Amino acid sequence: MATESFKFLAELRKETGKKAARRIRRLNEKVLGTVYGAGKAPQSIVLWQKDILKAFENEAIFSSILTLEINDKKQKVILKDVQRHHTKPKILHIDFQRIKASKTLTMHVPLHFIGGEESPGVKAGGIISHLQTDVHIRCLPDDLPEYIEVCISKLDLNESLHLSDLKLPSSLKLATAIEEENNLPIVSIHLPRVSKVDIKNEAAEANLAVAKAIEESLLVKSAEITTDHSKSEKVSTQKQKKE
Repeated sequence: MATESFKFLAELRKETGKKAARRIRRLNEKVLGTVYGAGKAPQSIVLWQKDILKAFENEAIFSSILTLEINDKKQKVILKDVQRHHTKPKILHIDFQRIKASKTLTMHVPLHFIGGEESPGVKAGGIISHLQTDVHIRCLPDDLPEYIEVCISKLDLNESLHLSDLKLPSSLKLATAIEEENNLPIVSIHLPRVSKVDIKNEAAEANLAVAKAIEESLLVKSAEITTDHSKSEKVSTQKQKKE
């Protein structure tokens, strides 16, 4: 079950329009937001940038029930959308959805993979590939988990787990029914691939080593021939002197 440890203070936004929005973001270091749902009218709100950025350091915020306090009134919400600055570590806009305890939610929940070091595939030199980092589920608010554990301790080389292999509690359902065409792989283990560049480099290094060995061998033989020739000349000279 997801925790409710994330709490945000917000104010109702009084100014509207693009110019007002830019001024609020620039001068006050605040984030514009909207809260909607549960049969109530949408509210335009303003939150502190530093509070949002701090909370976003924890991935659990994306799959947790949040407490949003606006003018001393608290309401339970979930995070539905985030608009980030394209170059700066800043949040431009954030959307919250009010929740009802009896109404089913549809959420993306992170996958946490465990047991990788124990898997036969990793022990055989394989590399784990996380093909999906979260899964789309449906559940009641009280049943919303912070994450879903996926055990891969028995995964061997060239094997993978698919969405259909997830062991979900009865309170959780995948948002989309699994069919053959959408039963996506979520994790796999394979030996590292050797690129053509690596193969060429290895071949070039091997050829260079062979060439150096041949060159050194020729130099040694040349030196031996020179030495033998010098010895022959010396013996011949000595014979001539004796005669």
